[in-house]
Amino acid sequence: MRVKPRARAERVGGSWGAGELVVAVTAPATEGKANAAVVAALANAFGVRPVRVTIVGGHHHRTKLVEIAASTDELQDRLDELRAG
Repeated sequence: MRVKPRARAERVGGSWGAGELVVAVTAPATEGKANAAVVAALANAFGVRPVRVTIVGGHHHRTKLVEIAASTDELQDRLDELRAG
């Protein structure tokens, strides 16, 4: 996943590089604010509670690895929709 902090508007969708999902958040990349906004945006986009979204890698980078606790089939379908933009 590729994060764009300090974006004009929050948006989850599109792809970057090798098909990474793009997450744009308005929060700055300081003091974990962007990470918290990413978790909230992904939870909303995938229809899960924020507690089910965990950043497992890339806490201090724009490229992040995220785990979402939900059905694999449902996640894959929604991920494909979001990547398409």
